[in-house]
Amino acid sequence: MSTKVADHILERLRAWGVEQVFGYPGDGINGLLAAWGRAEDQPRFIQSRHEEMSAFQAVGYAKFSGRIGVCAATSGPGAIHLLNGLYDAKLDHVPVLAIVGQTNRTAMGGSYQQEVDLHTLYKDVASEFVETVTVPEQLPNVLDRAIRTAYARRCPTALIIPGDVQELDYSPPTHEFKMVPSSLGMSEYSMTPTDEALRRAADVLNAGDKVAVLVGQGAAGAVAEVREIAELLGAGVAKALLGKDVLSDELPYVTGPIGLLGSRPSYEMMRDCDTLLTIGSSFPYTQFMPDFGKARGVQIDIDPHMIGMRYPYEVNLVGDARSTLRRLIPLLKTDRGGREWYDTVCANVKRWHETMERRAALTADPINPEYVARALDPLLPDNAILTSDSGSVANWYARHITMRPGMRGSLSGTLATMGPGVPYAIGAKFAHPDRPVFALVGDGAMQMNGLAEMITAAKYRDRWSDPRLVVAVWNNHDLNQVTWEMRAMEGAPSFLPSQSIPDVQYAAFARSLGLTGIRVEKPEDVESGWRAALEADGPVVIEFLTDPAVPPIPPHATWEQMEATAASILKGDADRGSVIKQGLKAKVQEFLPGRQKQ
Repeated sequence: MSTKVADHILERLRAWGVEQVFGYPGDGINGLLAAWGRAEDQPRFIQSRHEEMSAFQAVGYAKFSGRIGVCAATSGPGAIHLLNGLYDAKLDHVPVLAIVGQTNRTAMGGSYQQEVDLHTLYKDVASEFVETVTVPEQLPNVLDRAIRTAYARRCPTALIIPGDVQELDYSPPTHEFKMVPSSLGMSEYSMTPTDEALRRAADVLNAGDKVAVLVGQGAAGAVAEVREIAELLGAGVAKALLGKDVLSDELPYVTGPIGLLGSRPSYEMMRDCDTLLTIGSSFPYTQFMPDFGKARGVQIDIDPHMIGMRYPYEVNLVGDARSTLRRLIPLLKTDRGGREWYDTVCANVKRWHETMERRAALTADPINPEYVARALDPLLPDNAILTSDSGSVANWYARHITMRPGMRGSLSGTLATMGPGVPYAIGAKFAHPDRPVFALVGDGAMQMNGLAEMITAAKYRDRWSDPRLVVAVWNNHDLNQVTWEMRAMEGAPSFLPSQSIPDVQYAAFARSLGLTGIRVEKPEDVESGWRAALEADGPVVIEFLTDPAVPPIPPHATWEQMEATAASILKGDADRGSVIKQGLKAKVQEFLPGRQKQ
C-alpha cells in the first residue's frame, strides 16, 4: 500500500516525539483520521467535546510538559473554534502546532460549504509560521519548520491541509531546483549577553541598596540561580502569575504574586525599592512597578522582541535566564553591608501570611471563598499540578496556594480568557499521568467549558496511572470578578441580568457520569470535603457554595478607595449590605496586630 500524505504527517509527528494530538473529528480531516486508523492511533488522538477545548488541552500539555502541544480540527468551523486556545498560546508564549483541514483544492475560491480563508484567518494567531500544503513535496519541510519555529519562538504555528491533499500519495522532495529538503530535530541552545553588557548590569545591581526581583515563567529553568542572586543581593522576589511556580513560597523573602491579584508585600517592595531586576517576565501593569525614575532597572529575557518595554530599564540583557545569571552572579559584590531592606521584606511577608490566614477565617454566607483555597493548601501533595481559571478564583489561587518545590501551576496569564481551567488540567494529566491535578474554577467558567470536559475526563480516566483529577468549583451564582470590576472601576452596582447565573448541580452532574461528586454547603465541611476528593480513585467534581460578597481586594486598596466602592454599591447593588460588611471585615485584617477570628 502506498504511503499517503496523511500517513507521512503522522509518521513525522511520531519522529518528533509527539505522543498525542488533541482534536475533534470532521470531514475536513477525514484523510488524517483514516491514517490514524492505519497507524493504530499513534500518536494518540485525544477527543475533546469542542475544538476550543482541544486547543486549551494542547496549551496545558505544553505548559506542563515543556514539549510542543499539537491540536487538530476540521476545516471551516472547526478551525475557527481553535482560535481562542491558540491566542492563549500566543500571548503566553507556548509552543503549539495546529493542524487543520481545508476544502479540496478544486473547490477553493468557489464559496464552497465550510470554505473559509484559513490562511488569512490564521495569519495573526500563527504569525510566526502558517502554511497551506498544496503538494506532497512540501512535506516534510513545512511540518519540520512549524515544529522548530514553535519551539524556537515559543509560539503557535499552523499547517492547513486541503482534504484532497491528505489523500495523495506521498512523494518526498527531490534533489533539484525549487525543491526544499528537510531534516529532523534541533539541538538545545542558550543565548547569553556580551561581557560588557553583563558588567553594566552588575554595576547597576551592585549600586542598589533596596533591590527587588520580579520573576516570570522565563525564570523556570533558573531556580537555583534566582535563589542565589536574590540572597546575594538581599532582595525580595515577587512573582508574576505565570511564574508562580518558579520559586517556593516557603522562602521568607518571596513576596508572592504581583498586580491586581497580588500581595501587599509585593506592592510595598515595588513601591520602596531603588533597584529592579526582572527575569523572564513581561508583566504588563507598570502601575505596580516602581515609579519611573525612582529605581534603576535591569531586565533579562530570551526574546529581544519582548524586552525593555514594561519599564525604563537601564540595561536590557537578551539571553537565557540560567546562562545569563550564571555569568552575572560572579560579578556581584559579596560584602553588601546591612540587611535592613531584606529584614523589612521578610517581615512584610510574614505579616501578609498572617493577614491571609485571618481573612480566610472570616465568617461568610455560606462559605468564605478564601477559606476554600486556604483549607486545600496544606493538603496538596508535593507533586501536585494546579490550574486556575480566570475570574475571582484566580485571586484565591494567587494568594492562598503555597507553591512548594516540585509543585506546578498555571493559568491563562496574558489573554486571561475564561474557560481553560478544566481543559488545561486534562492536558496536564496527559503530560504527567502519574501526578495529581487540581483545577480551580468558578461556576461561570465551569458552565462555559468545564461541564462538557468532565465527559472527556471520564472517557480517558483509565489512561492515567494516578487517576486523581480534582475539579473544584466555587459556586456563588455570580460572574464575580466582573461584578467586582464594575463596582470598583466603573462605580456601578452589579447588573444582575448580566452577572447572575443559574445554580447548577455540578457534583450531581459528575455522579451522572460515574465520577465522584461532592457538594459542600457549610464551612465546617470544607476540609473533610477536600480530603474526600483527594482519596477518590478517579476524577472528582467538588463544589463549594461560596459567598459572592467577599471582595478580591487589590493589595494597593486604600480606605478612601474602599469608601468610594461602598458609595457606588449603595446606589442600588442587590447585595449591598453583605458586600460592605465583608469588604470592611477583609480590609481591616491588614491592620490587626495579632490573629483574630471575626
